[in-house]
Amino acid sequence: MMLLGFVMVLCILGTQATMDPGNAAVMAANLCNTKPTDVVFLIDSSRSVRPSEFEQIKVFLAKVINGLKVGPDAIRVGVVNYASKVKNEVSLKSYKTKAGLVKAVSKIEPLSTGTMTGLAIKFAINVAFSEAEGARKSPGISKVAIIVTDGRPQDNVHDIAARARESGIELFAIGVGRVDMTSLRQMASDPLDDHIDYVESYSLIEKLTKKFQEAFCPDPCATGDYDCEHICISTPGSFKCACRDGHTLMKDGRSCSACSNATIDVVFVIDGSKSVRPENFELVKKWINLIVDKLDVSETNAHVGLVQYSSTVRQEFPLGRYNNKKDLKEAVKRMVYMEGGTMTGLALNSMANNSFGPNQGARPGVTKVGIVFTDGRSQDDVRDAAKKCKENGFKMYAVGVGNAVEHQLREIASEPVTDHFFYTADFKTINQIAKKLQIDVCPEEDPCECNTVVKFQKKVEEAVQALTKKLEAVTKRIAALENKIV
Repeated sequence: MMLLGFVMVLCILGTQATMDPGNAAVMAANLCNTKPTDVVFLIDSSRSVRPSEFEQIKVFLAKVINGLKVGPDAIRVGVVNYASKVKNEVSLKSYKTKAGLVKAVSKIEPLSTGTMTGLAIKFAINVAFSEAEGARKSPGISKVAIIVTDGRPQDNVHDIAARARESGIELFAIGVGRVDMTSLRQMASDPLDDHIDYVESYSLIEKLTKKFQEAFCPDPCATGDYDCEHICISTPGSFKCACRDGHTLMKDGRSCSACSNATIDVVFVIDGSKSVRPENFELVKKWINLIVDKLDVSETNAHVGLVQYSSTVRQEFPLGRYNNKKDLKEAVKRMVYMEGGTMTGLALNSMANNSFGPNQGARPGVTKVGIVFTDGRSQDDVRDAAKKCKENGFKMYAVGVGNAVEHQLREIASEPVTDHFFYTADFKTINQIAKKLQIDVCPEEDPCECNTVVKFQKKVEEAVQALTKKLEAVTKRIAALENKIV
């Protein structure tokens, strides 16, 4: 009973963790929405900041903004320009899109007078973070001010910065060049190590971009807030999943399969008889390249060969000659239409005897896949040649168009035939076959019921691993909250 209860808990957790691929994509795209924030930049444009340096500040602002989820219900951004006076360049309510916001930032001009940083912080408290300027009063909305300065303030910052922090504004201080570090420490929120940054010159300020993007869009791979079976890879404001060597990422974008179409040898056998016609032959070449796009073509993974036939058989290129998709697809485009009869059996015999031989680039121990395309009835027998291909261990796909004969296609196709046989009446619709044709080289599951226990144990192990991952993520979050409380 205890085991049954444990399994039921795991099943519930597994159900909760299951996510539709579309929802997974939406979740990854909206990670920054989890913490709506009002952000105001206070940028020093005193006379010590040269015009070229002020341009570098604006580039920094634009790059940070471009990495955020900007929107009325997400992150709102304001910009305050200050020197001896303060100018509200962009209010929190001004722009609802990144494009408009970045354009407005690019037009800001320096004030080129003194350095009244305290006055700028006071303005932020009273004006920039006011409801009238677009600030949100909901307790769930964070308020962040980022101060960029290169000098010593000419007014008091200690008391006004304390007042800002008491009002709920989190203060970051970025110092450049000969900045007064004591003033930065008086302004910044605790812990100071997280809220103070220093760069030697404005040319280096861009290196802080990632830090501030992650401050508003936490790295899910670091926090454990992700759903990858193997590897989480951080991207700006989001993440993507990857798999360990020997595994393939599945369609859901997060789970991994040990059976893969990565390391395979694939040979296309293409009908170039006169009934195909030149214009349709061009469509066939495009169809081949659509399938190539679905393969992991490289020196170590998928190798592709191409054979064309009519009354004779001609090898266009052997396996492994082209180890990247660009060169391979260009070679397919260069294939010249043969014309002639339709000797599909002859082509299949050539495949059985030659195409997957070591002298043609085939690799030992690698799954062999043949994809045969024809538009008509073969003028010779295909049964024996197709049987020989399958006896050699080749996984055979048969694709027919127009006048192709169904029973011949079925003789070519591997079992189960319904998964390896495709037909369409019109060349213009063969692209749909490219979408449906999934090269699957995974071994078939053993139907023996004696494997049921093994499979059950495997599922339990996977569920335990998922549960452990979730517990680790919760532990990290608790630790982060405890640090903030301390």
